Amino acid sequence: MLWLRWTPGDGGQRQVVLPGPGATPVRSDGRINKVLTAVRMFLLHAIGDKTVPAWVLEQIYEVGDDRDLPDDVPRGESSTMRYRMRTRHRLQEPETAIDRASDEEIVAMFLACRSARDRLIVLLLARVGLRPGQTAGLHRTDAHLMMNARSLGCDVEGAHVHVVRRQNENNAWSKSKKKWAMPVDFLVVQAFDQYAIERHERVGADGSDFLLVNLFRPPLGAPITTAAIGELCKSLSHRARLGRQITPRMCRHAMASNVVDAGGKLDEVQALLGQKNAGSARPYLHPKASRLREAVERVPSPRALHSGAENSR
Repeated sequence: MLWLRWTPGDGGQRQVVLPGPGATPVRSDGRINKVLTAVRMFLLHAIGDKTVPAWVLEQIYEVGDDRDLPDDVPRGESSTMRYRMRTRHRLQEPETAIDRASDEEIVAMFLACRSARDRLIVLLLARVGLRPGQTAGLHRTDAHLMMNARSLGCDVEGAHVHVVRRQNENNAWSKSKKKWAMPVDFLVVQAFDQYAIERHERVGADGSDFLLVNLFRPPLGAPITTAAIGELCKSLSHRARLGRQITPRMCRHAMASNVVDAGGKLDEVQALLGQKNAGSARPYLHPKASRLREAVERVPSPRALHSGAENSR
């Protein structure tokens, strides 16, 4: 852990650990924890493969059984002894909250776009709430933009896009294992139409089945990458002079927050984001300050309650 914090990873040269007050760590606590996790998983595999002795397990985990727990602690249906392991080497990472992109920032990014494709990407991130991998992994057959798609063998009503986890050639994939249909509104449908015209003018009717492809740099017609979407958000933030960098994740947070501010429920946000657990949607909610003030003002004052009680007498 000391070596990870203070030793540069330029390679080739003999590394010397020189920690000291005022020095800037080479790696953050989060990065160090990720490296340690990879090392532990490697060693666990080696222990299971019997290429590393079993006593190594006690060097990386605090190993104990459930016999030291109180008698009233439930142990499940099985009465057999169960082992518990806790990581020995882990740094305490400060909790960092992800902010949402404001509506004004999203509009500014939209206006800073120089192509119909980029405008569609901004809407897919900030109005549909897709992750970059899900956006770059969309295929043309995933978009059902008619009010009735039964002719395509789809029973979902209204315009929507299907989010499917695939092994794509551009390494874009959906984090969610399940497949779901995401409703889209008329703004997104219009952006699809404008992009379809632009794409046809640049690469023709043939080409990749991927929805979003390279139109302005080679290889033309090749699917865009997840990294390219992040670079686009960074470029648009600078071009729109926002004063901070807006990330795709901040756009996704904005979409979820806007759904709730418009009266949506937590289960609706969960379904729209394609999340398995209801609690997973909570970090995405950033209520507007005006809604928080309205919530406080709805609470009656003690004086009003006292006056009401006096009048009832």
